[in-house]
Order: sequence, then structure tokens, then C-alpha cells
Amino acid sequence: MNTLYRIDSSIQGDRSVTREITDEFERAWSAALPGGRVDRRDLTTTPLSPATWTDALAARETAEPTPQQQTAVDLAATLAGELLAADVIVIGAPLYNWGPSGHLKCWIDMLWTDPRFAPRTYPLTGKSVVLVVSRGGGASPGAPQEGWDHSVPFLLHTFGGEVFGADVTLIETELTLAEHSPAMAHLREKAVQLRTRSHALATETGTALAGLAA
Repeated sequence: MNTLYRIDSSIQGDRSVTREITDEFERAWSAALPGGRVDRRDLTTTPLSPATWTDALAARETAEPTPQQQTAVDLAATLAGELLAADVIVIGAPLYNWGPSGHLKCWIDMLWTDPRFAPRTYPLTGKSVVLVVSRGGGASPGAPQEGWDHSVPFLLHTFGGEVFGADVTLIETELTLAEHSPAMAHLREKAVQLRTRSHALATETGTALAGLAA
């Protein structure tokens, strides 16, 4: 059975733009592949603790892990197994304070502790990863804050061919704060255009990836 694995990390709930776009992707993928399975993990409703990551790391340095450390190791194995069991992975990754969500970063750190995700293992080779990112302002070429987004380069490097080895598609939406910020009122029309484009790309990508599995 073909499986889509969906990760969400936005703290915005129903107001989240990344959830809105991952919803669109999931709908398109499921419609094009009715027999497919969708597994999900919401990193805000089931958050991971940096302390658990520390325990998982410490367990690698001892022959006899403590019960707490072993629990962390088991959790890391579960997270890694969920990812490896999927054919297609879609990740909602909003920009917070110019970097990735802390929830998402801790999840990635936990993956690193599993032996299957060790350096130079390229565990996601042959899998497709769709990164759905958003940012409130503009950091694209020519924007006043160009280069301030330190999340997208990190995520592309991590999930792409140089580290985890996946084939990565990027769907990014910026200016998401325009509808709420008076100072960005002049950008609202452009913001709507960008959001509409992301919806279309999510539909197109979801349908195409499902088609490859059909």
C-alpha cells in the first residue's frame, strides 16, 4: 500500500497557512490515489522534548542505558520507522524567528539519533519529500529581508540528497502577515496571489506524486 506521511509543526491551529497548504496536498494525493494510506504526526499536539533528545544521545554513549534513556531511544526508533515506512512525505514548516519551528527541529534531531539516519546512510533515497514552508514577511531575492530565512536552506540540506537523500519539492508562501498588518496593506494583493499559487502547486504536486505510485 502506498503511504503518505504528513508532519505538521505550526502553532497557529486553524489559522495556519502551512496546514492549509498541506491539507490541499493531502486532498490531491488522496483523490488521485484512492487506495493510498495517510499517516500523520502533529508535532504541536504530541510535542517532543529537547530533554528526550538529550537522553537519546546519551544512550549512544553507554552500554547500559537507563530506563529513561531507553524510552528516548525507543521513541526515536518509532519516529524514524514512521518516516521510513512512507512513500511520500509532506512537511509543514513555518518560519519562526528566522529559523525552523522548535517542534520541527527537535523531531529532526531525534531522527539523527537513530542508527538508520546516521551520517552518509541517505535513508530517504528514492522517497519524495514535499516541504511546505511559510513566512510572514518577504525574504525572497530583492526583498528588504532577503536572506533572513534560515529555515529553508537547513531543511533543503537536511532532507535533500546531501544528507537524508530524498527528492525534495519546495512549496513556499510568503507575506502571510499582510492581511493582518496595516504596515503591509500594500502587499495584500500580492500575498493573495502567492497563496493561490501555493494551493495550485500543492494540488499539482500531490496529483503528480500519486500518479507515480498508481
